[in-house]
Amino acid sequence: MKRVILLGSSGSIGESTCKVARALPDKLKLVGLGVAKSTPRLLEQAREFGVNSLAVSDSKAAEKARLHLPQGARLFEGPEGLTRMVEETEADMVLVAIVGTAGLAPALAALRTGKDLAVASKEILVLAGSAVMGEAKKRKRQVLPVDSEHNAIFQCLQGANGKEVRKIILTASGGPFRQMPAKEMAKVTVAQALKHPTWSMGKKITIDSATMFNKGLEMIEAHWLFGLPMAQVDVVVHPQSIVHSMVEFVDGSVLAQLSVTDMCFPIQYAITYPERRPSGLPPLDLPKLGALTFEKPDEKRFPALRLAREAGEAGGTLPGVFNAANEVAVEAFLDEKIPFPKIWGLVEAVMESHQNIPRPDLPAIVAADGWARAEARKRLGGAK
Repeated sequence: MKRVILLGSSGSIGESTCKVARALPDKLKLVGLGVAKSTPRLLEQAREFGVNSLAVSDSKAAEKARLHLPQGARLFEGPEGLTRMVEETEADMVLVAIVGTAGLAPALAALRTGKDLAVASKEILVLAGSAVMGEAKKRKRQVLPVDSEHNAIFQCLQGANGKEVRKIILTASGGPFRQMPAKEMAKVTVAQALKHPTWSMGKKITIDSATMFNKGLEMIEAHWLFGLPMAQVDVVVHPQSIVHSMVEFVDGSVLAQLSVTDMCFPIQYAITYPERRPSGLPPLDLPKLGALTFEKPDEKRFPALRLAREAGEAGGTLPGVFNAANEVAVEAFLDEKIPFPKIWGLVEAVMESHQNIPRPDLPAIVAADGWARAEARKRLGGAK
């Protein structure tokens, strides 16, 4: 039985984790749940799974939650609540599935208190990969990937050592505009960008898929997770999203992980690792699939991949600036304040104006994140 604290329980990854908990009641016990504001769903989950440690980071939402707590439950309130719950709740693993910098302090707290860390939040490793992986090594704890691409690589690397790996290959769906000419990009509407061909996701990550910023962030994550230089992290476009990623070895062999597109697969493997357990999810019907195709990404039309490589190679605070500027740019596009290609342009401009700090501590990382957001908004004309 693995005791798991789930941060971001009301989001899509959180809900999928709850599905896994229902399917594997003998292997997974939820012992802590955390959200930002979604207290009604948090309380429903707490009652269903008998969870007594709850955290709500938004102070006003926490006040409402306090009025309806299940008997015996303890509520950790405010911005520090997630971290305090992680520190004070006995668990084997903390699964972080909250967006933004809010997951960083709880992730480091998980490792410091002897818990394994399951990562579904890109920002944790993009902003602080060195600190997180260093803490995991120091405490002899595992950092287990939940993203389908990184989980696939993790599976393919079982039994291998770093010297045997030539490169890791992240697959990308290519989003809805993979074949659109560059000159047409300026006409892209919000509605068009939110129509992902394969996955059903939140607005932010769906736009990131359309721009390929999500793949850029994953490149930086993979660099830290697997200890490989950015030059050994590659991307191919795979529209069917059945091959979730691959590893190419020095002898020319390539191992790939395939499954239907359901996040319950990587979540379950991360939680039950090193075991594999039966699931209620359907197996692949290969004859029905018929064909799987691959394409080289066009980095001229999708410059997010180039910008990610630059940020990952530079390290320091630049990857966090890359991420933060993109968040502001996506928000502006969703609010119809900038055209689609301006997302790339704004991020590049903010990166170019940043004075990188090579070995930042946590306050410096947070400060660089704040600077990048302010700089991006300034370049947007003060839009909030």
